[in-house]
Amino acid sequence: MSRRAPRTRALLALALGAALAVPLALTPPSAAADAYTVTPLKFTVRAGGRACTIDADLYRPAGVDRDHPAPAVLGTNGFGGGKTDGSTDAVGKAFARRGYVSLVYSGLGFGRSGCLISLDDPDIDGAAASRLVDFLGGTRAADDGTTADFVTRDAPGDPRVGMIGGSYGGAVQLATAAVDHRLDALVPMITWNDLAYALAPNNAVGSRDVPGAFKWQWTNGFYLIGEGQPLLQPALDPSRVNSLACLHFVTEACRTVHTLNTGRFPAGRTAELLAYARRVSPVSYLDRVDTPTLLVQGQADTLFNLNEATATYRTLKARGTPVKMIWQSWGHSSGRSGPAAGELDLTKGNLETSYVGRRVLAWFERHLRNRPHIDTGPAFAYRRDWITDPDRAYATAEHLPPLSSTLYLSGDGKLVDDRGKVAGGSRGYTNRLIPTSHSDNSIAAIIGLPDVPPSDTEGTYLGWTSAPLERPLDVVGAPRATLKVLSPKAERTQNSSDAADKLVLFAKLYDVAPDGTRTLVRRLAAPVRVPDVTRSFTVTLPGIVHRYDRGHRLRFVIAASDDAYFGNRGVKPVTVVSGPHDTGVLRLPVAGS
Repeated sequence: MSRRAPRTRALLALALGAALAVPLALTPPSAAADAYTVTPLKFTVRAGGRACTIDADLYRPAGVDRDHPAPAVLGTNGFGGGKTDGSTDAVGKAFARRGYVSLVYSGLGFGRSGCLISLDDPDIDGAAASRLVDFLGGTRAADDGTTADFVTRDAPGDPRVGMIGGSYGGAVQLATAAVDHRLDALVPMITWNDLAYALAPNNAVGSRDVPGAFKWQWTNGFYLIGEGQPLLQPALDPSRVNSLACLHFVTEACRTVHTLNTGRFPAGRTAELLAYARRVSPVSYLDRVDTPTLLVQGQADTLFNLNEATATYRTLKARGTPVKMIWQSWGHSSGRSGPAAGELDLTKGNLETSYVGRRVLAWFERHLRNRPHIDTGPAFAYRRDWITDPDRAYATAEHLPPLSSTLYLSGDGKLVDDRGKVAGGSRGYTNRLIPTSHSDNSIAAIIGLPDVPPSDTEGTYLGWTSAPLERPLDVVGAPRATLKVLSPKAERTQNSSDAADKLVLFAKLYDVAPDGTRTLVRRLAAPVRVPDVTRSFTVTLPGIVHRYDRGHRLRFVIAASDDAYFGNRGVKPVTVVSGPHDTGVLRLPVAGS
């Protein structure tokens, strides 16, 4: 048996995870199945107009040969990592132990693989991964002449192969499936649907082509890791160097980040920015993905929130692609605490004893081992962190809960359950030239440092609070709020050719305990660049799974700023007027209603 000790994990390497719940009929690996060999391989490919080398490791289970083939699992790293990260390396080990041929590789521009960082572009990263599928299908050799004639095939050159990985290693699966229909199963975890939304989210419904508030901490953190590759990997392959202005990314990616950092969104440049970010995102190519897909997204994630996976899920489902979705408890923002007790951690190999682990195994058993009798679970599952028993933590459903509970924003600062209870009145706030609200520090989340509690500065936000709840309320999904604000200064710049002149605000939901303690649910905020301050607008908040317990109160807040984002240009006072016949509305997706 050959085993390779994991190396130090890169800053953003991903530990795949989920939690315990209903068991599936799967058998754990035996001691004999724990044997495998590991062969380092290099593959020279052309990607983005460059020739470069992919660094990979092939895990081959004992007993697998030409006469006894096995299906394959392909995996790669999260942003900033490589094939020997704890989680990427663990993919090879975990599935080889369970009888799968595993090929794990460092993504383009990372580890010891060449080429530029191209943000999982299907025409570059997807095409490169497709060359590895060629290897598994027996139609090409590694650079040293190694071939793979021991992978199960559906047809000549068509291997039975699935992919798994998280974040950057999640989106590349969809990118590969868009250009190579030989893939048989995907498990993308905590990844994005639309980079334009992820990096500069605008949660105003119908404002897809207007950038929101720049998520500067997350974006620049990734950018610096990418541009700082010589610090992580000395003696870089020349194919990984672009120019002095853009060291290691493709030029379009650098231009996007540079534009976002200016804080300006002039019409022409902004359209180009959005077009590029979307072109390399699943939102633009999901109509070409027909591979069965099990989506796993994290509830604690201010980078790629639950709305990203929901958008991918709905698109694939609408086009008839087999798809299911799980909302696990943790994501990119869980660096301080890691997975909850009982969650899957591939570095621990607890696939059979965790809910998501069993779901992943069942997905691969059915689609890679061609066992149609295997139950792959419900269409939708979500982890409830208020359930302490890990065997009962996940709830399941065939559909996402609808927006079934409505509350109204009263002029006296109350959230009421009947429009007739709305009191007339107006209240206002104003922003300052520096941020005055705090939700989440992404850098602290990445490296596991503590963060200060979320906060809002008096006079720079408005809040509406419900009466204490008489019974628990389980919110599962993305709430929606319809608002109307008055801002004469913002109205004067409404028709500016620079979208940055439009009013920005941040909507969010707190849980207020009986003792007055306020908790910003998962530290999530919904940036909004108001499309037209002379009209009402609707905001889709990030999805949550949260129990408001008996005696607790909901608190809906709109704030003038957030220090994790770029905000308003100039001071723009805001007034909200409420009356029984014209007031804001908050709608909640409630489970079991």
